[in-house]
Amino acid sequence: MLKIIAIVFVVAIVAVLGYAATRPNTFRVARSTVIKASPEKVYALIEDFHAWRSWSPYEALDPAMSRTYGAPAKGVGATYDWSGNGKAGAGRMEIVQARPPARIDIALDFTKPFAAHHKASFVLVPEGDATRVTWAMEGASPFMFRLMSLVVDMDKMLGKDFETGLASLKAQAEQ
Repeated sequence: MLKIIAIVFVVAIVAVLGYAATRPNTFRVARSTVIKASPEKVYALIEDFHAWRSWSPYEALDPAMSRTYGAPAKGVGATYDWSGNGKAGAGRMEIVQARPPARIDIALDFTKPFAAHHKASFVLVPEGDATRVTWAMEGASPFMFRLMSLVVDMDKMLGKDFETGLASLKAQAEQ
């Protein structure tokens, strides 16, 4: 009987690992909102990493987080390094492409709690007297991420943060 239980257990583990291997090897999470402000006003809050402290949900994860901003202060080439507690982790962002006031692309490199390299983007589209802002992140999904995604829904987890951030960005821009 013990042998049968062990065989069933091994088969179940192999099945879970096999299923995880069939999951997509990339991910993309995106959320959008409409902000009653001009694209220029919203864009200014995104292109300057100093302004992120007023709206990014990740800034509140660790009040003692260390931050380093590189030159230039905003736009292409602007950098932001952070190092914080377990929740905030550590990493670096760099604006790699900017098309004012329509799009900003960011290289996002995490070093803690694990190394990961992703791309984030903000797309701003005028809608009458408002602006539709879409915040997206995409990147590779290594096997361990795919295995973890069987238990933790990356879209729901990150999506919730993006929704919180966009709501804060909206509040800042509409002031």
